[in-house]
Amino acid sequence: MALGFTSSAYVLGASGEKELFDRLAQYTRGLPLTGTTAAAVTGFTALGARRIALVNPPWFDDRLSGLGADYFTEQGFEVVHHGPCGLPSNQRLITPEALSEWIRTTVAGHRPDAVLVAGNGIRAVGVIDALEQELDFAVLTANQVLFWHALHLAGADETAREIAGYGRLFGTAPADGAA
Repeated sequence: MALGFTSSAYVLGASGEKELFDRLAQYTRGLPLTGTTAAAVTGFTALGARRIALVNPPWFDDRLSGLGADYFTEQGFEVVHHGPCGLPSNQRLITPEALSEWIRTTVAGHRPDAVLVAGNGIRAVGVIDALEQELDFAVLTANQVLFWHALHLAGADETAREIAGYGRLFGTAPADGAA
């Protein structure tokens, strides 16, 4: 089961998110459970990323973005940049080209090991491969990392490794015990 609510995890924090998962686990009949931020932590770890940047949707305000930075800092990552992306606050107006340009001009100079394009409501999958090749850091998106982690939790590791076009994350597996 996958919970696609990045902002909720930001507000709850890592310990609050764990408490939520523990409560929900009582009702999942043993099905594994993950969420966007938990999946991102697992993905960053699998990629060996320590310095990360968070690109939040424009509808996340500075306070919520700060809570996201706190979430990942609490997990042991160095957050080198975070903030709402400087694009229109309208899902249909956020294009792969505009998002890519914003990451190139605003985020890349912070030299992260990996970037998370957060927010499950932002269409970002179209930026992954080109940015990874051009900027030489891993690019994770909320829905991509959630899908990747759910596949691993379901025992579909081989299927996950066969998926092409969605970034270097799909060529990795969670570290032992992290799935």
